[in-house]
Amino acid sequence: MDLDDLQLGPERRAMVETVRRFVQREVRPSVRALEHADAYPTALVERMRELGLFGMGVPVEYGGLGLDTQAYALVFEELSRGWMSLAGVLGTHGILCHLLARFGTESQRSEWLPRLASGELRGGLALTEPEGGSDVAALRTTARRDGDAYVLDGAKQFITNTHEGSVFAVVARTGGAGAGGLSAFVVVKTPERAATLIEGAPLKKLGYKGLKTSSLTFDGCRVPEGCLIGGEEGRGFAQVMSGLELGRINVAARAVGVARAALEDSLAYAKERVTFGKPIIEHQAIGHKLADMATEIAAARHLYLAAAAKRDRGERCDLEAAMAKLFASTMCTRATLEGIQIHGGYGYTDAYDVERYYRDAPLFTVGEGTNEILRTVIARALARRDP
Repeated sequence: MDLDDLQLGPERRAMVETVRRFVQREVRPSVRALEHADAYPTALVERMRELGLFGMGVPVEYGGLGLDTQAYALVFEELSRGWMSLAGVLGTHGILCHLLARFGTESQRSEWLPRLASGELRGGLALTEPEGGSDVAALRTTARRDGDAYVLDGAKQFITNTHEGSVFAVVARTGGAGAGGLSAFVVVKTPERAATLIEGAPLKKLGYKGLKTSSLTFDGCRVPEGCLIGGEEGRGFAQVMSGLELGRINVAARAVGVARAALEDSLAYAKERVTFGKPIIEHQAIGHKLADMATEIAAARHLYLAAAAKRDRGERCDLEAAMAKLFASTMCTRATLEGIQIHGGYGYTDAYDVERYYRDAPLFTVGEGTNEILRTVIARALARRDP
């Protein structure tokens, strides 16, 4: 990817280039050992904090970098080129920052955004439930008003940053059935809440190693009324849908990053590996695979940047974000499988990174809305348009 082709200001360009150097010099040399050990990358996360990446989407006046969506997404592509799990540390953290920056009261923004931007607080999103995640309007977790507080009861599943994170955006039902009955809360983990905010055991996953994912159970978890995002009940569905638009751009960018790593590794291998007296890149079957990978990666990047640009203009981008995430995630599953094919038998071993890319890729097809749901989102958006 040539940054000269993108309309980035000097500060945004410098940030993307800084992250690219960080990935090349510090992430890629250490990722294989960390991933195979399923070890949390404490030192790398600390370096991300030093670089200010926890505050990418936080406005400057609250201590963040104030990156626009395009630069924000490009950083996620670069991080995922190094290790998708590392980008995952920042993914739902960024959604929480977005919810507070866009919908929070001034008191909420002042209290939490500076601490999120500095990395003192590490955020997550508690949305999905054991009974389902795609049907957000039917969520069952409740938040009952009790004096000057709310009491939360229910269970959430597949929560990233459950153990290392310290604060979560929790979507719960404060009213009747349907989307209008949902509200979003900021819930901070504290020793006093340990008995009512319960972390489940980390799930064993195909990929996405090094980053714990588990359930969160709320059993009479009491939070002050000031934790209701925006200070008004019934706004949670619209708030979280806005957050998911950003999340889908984020996932599309991550998918491009992983696919790009598969392409770069496969291209290097194809130039070195010799069969029938010549490098395998000179065999048409291999060359065509690389050509398709490069073309589809470029197309996916254009899709997510277009969605990001629309969001930066203050326009709704549900259609564009869904298209970007759908195409990029599907592309990534193909590209990583082609990477294994190009590497042959070696690609199926853990001696090469392409097997990791292949294991990580399926997450993109189910994260931030399954691809089946996104096709429905896209179709409905098209139906709303004028002929």
